[in-house]
Amino acid sequence: MAATSNDSFFDTLPVFVEFEGVADANNYRPLPGDWMLAVADIVGSTKAIEAGHYKAVNMAGASVISALLNALGRRDYPFVFGGDGALVAIPASATAQAREALASVQAWVQDDLQLTLRAALVPMSDIKAQGLEVRVARFSASPDVFYAMFTGGGSSWAEAQMKAGKYSIEAAPSGVRPDLTGLSCRWNPIQARNGEILSIIAVPGDAGATAPFQDLVAQIIAIAAEQNRGSHPLPAEGPPISFNTSGLETEARASAPKGKRFLRKIAILAQIALTVALDRLGLQAGNFDPKQYKRDVAQNSDFRKFDDGLKMTIDIDAGRLQRIETLLEKAAKAGIARYGLHRQDTALMTCFVPTPMSRNHMHFIDGASGGYAMAASNLKAKLS
Repeated sequence: MAATSNDSFFDTLPVFVEFEGVADANNYRPLPGDWMLAVADIVGSTKAIEAGHYKAVNMAGASVISALLNALGRRDYPFVFGGDGALVAIPASATAQAREALASVQAWVQDDLQLTLRAALVPMSDIKAQGLEVRVARFSASPDVFYAMFTGGGSSWAEAQMKAGKYSIEAAPSGVRPDLTGLSCRWNPIQARNGEILSIIAVPGDAGATAPFQDLVAQIIAIAAEQNRGSHPLPAEGPPISFNTSGLETEARASAPKGKRFLRKIAILAQIALTVALDRLGLQAGNFDPKQYKRDVAQNSDFRKFDDGLKMTIDIDAGRLQRIETLLEKAAKAGIARYGLHRQDTALMTCFVPTPMSRNHMHFIDGASGGYAMAASNLKAKLS
């Protein structure tokens, strides 16, 4: 099928609803050749996480998606959340706006989170010149939310180029703020119910994304699928709503400039208090039903994805965890895959909720003590 060149590329893709479809090449279509990949990540994220700043690292990664989608005024561009960073595919027509959004979000992350975010815009033409592709699939996490899956090697190459200092976007001056409307982190850490929260990164070995690697992915997904909705960290009824203020400061920094944050904190506290009261009393406020909202949170969460490799943060028991690790170790010895794992007691959720009155709010799940960033560090250590 020829690549689609218009700005609505993602909307034109066929939809698959069973996550096993990530291993089916027929679900993917080539990204238009005139598009760009916006990539970003936190410099020194492992050290920041070890110092206890994992919530700020996750917030910074999600802020890239929020800033770009808000700046472009659309929710239907392909993206993937990576824990300490993100990737968003954009059409050529949005390049100038994307450049401005990336520059401003870098300034905000430095000013308000005291972290360094690097960012780059990589043209598809340069990726293709390397003999690589970016192929995109459209997975329906729920009837209201779709997540993009990426394969072809192009996104990994773009990330490597960014880390090498190429295609870089210079940060805006201090004080410049992106539009982070809807970015929030109001949930408590999600306690494991089955055993441990396991963050997995499995990427192709030296032979590339061969049939044995795709079979490995299918086997891991099948083991996770044996329990609790694919080993989803959240129960079907959603996470409990509580009066949690741990993310108050960070959300206020995302949604209001200095001088207006006190009033913004009061507003956030009032929203939290109202939501808790409605939930406990079994009431609704207009179109907002807290119990339906919690169910939607569980359905809309991105606890598993494919971005030139399998990434999952799952709640899994000891037996299945051992089976997955045995599979991965065997595949690594055979040169089929490389992998990194990170175990923790809880998962962490960062949210993009433009309006709680609609049901297409998105929730990004990672391990609460490092998750994907620590799994990536584990993978890097094995390679060295």
